[in-house]
Amino acid sequence: MRKIIKEENTLIEMKCDCCGRTMKIENGIVMEGVFSIDYPWGYFSTKDGEIDSLDLCEKCYDRIISENNISITRSDNTELL
Repeated sequence: MRKIIKEENTLIEMKCDCCGRTMKIENGIVMEGVFSIDYPWGYFSTKDGEIDSLDLCEKCYDRIISENNISITRSDNTELL
């Protein structure tokens, strides 16, 4: 869950949507690993026109992947900005 000051478009709080832990934020920037999804549902789904958002801390992401035997595709990111 994200809390943003709309006038300044600044992130002031982010919590893991699984465990509820508050993530570390400095100057509107998340200072730890977060898995964020903003998925716009499209045609042929019962959620057409809706957008689901989800933020997971790295620990919850790792647990969900391992507990559910989810196969992910991982590649190297050569440009780290």
